[in-house]
Amino acid sequence: MNTINKITKILVIDDHDAVINGTIDAIFSKYSSADIIKAKTTQEALEKLNSFPDRDVVISDLSLPEKLGNKPQPETGIKLLRTIMEKYPSLNLVVQSADARALIRLRPQINEHEGGFTVADKSEPIDQMLTKVEWSLQGINFTPKEMRTGLELKEEWHNLLELAFNQSLTDKEIAKKMSIAERTVRNYWTKIQDALEVYPEDDKNLRLQTEKQAREIGLID
Repeated sequence: MNTINKITKILVIDDHDAVINGTIDAIFSKYSSADIIKAKTTQEALEKLNSFPDRDVVISDLSLPEKLGNKPQPETGIKLLRTIMEKYPSLNLVVQSADARALIRLRPQINEHEGGFTVADKSEPIDQMLTKVEWSLQGINFTPKEMRTGLELKEEWHNLLELAFNQSLTDKEIAKKMSIAERTVRNYWTKIQDALEVYPEDDKNLRLQTEKQAREIGLID
């Protein structure tokens, strides 16, 4: 999938100049044709989001100030992410954080979010962050391991696994069978794959890897 040509805007949110400029430089090296915008507060970010179409991406720190002069706090970043997912259900999101445990509070909203949602550890090399951006643009979910402790799949996700792997139905047929949109089926796949810790790898079929992992842990017979 060539996502580069489809991006028009990338919003980077961070209150530290060195971090935000480093992120923008890295993003520009890969997405040079994109309109890269920055914001230092959640208030500024929400103002700039008014002109964002769904196919674009937001890269945000987790600990942020609400306004200039305010103290950065994870709770402020959580509030921003919750607002974004409510107002822009298909917007692709990348969260940058050295400690993303607070995201556990957003697990229900992340499970329902239709856009990509990935988390990039600030201590990782920059190429790992760029990978998380690309995955988000592809609609993929990647969340911290602590958010996936104690595997719990929604009933709809179990039904999808059964229809796909035991009844060999296509996504289109699954959508019809479950009375949902194909877009929703694709969204379910990303949530299931994140729960199973199945992510894109070169020369590996993502669906086959998903089936293998689901059968190994007994989600389907």
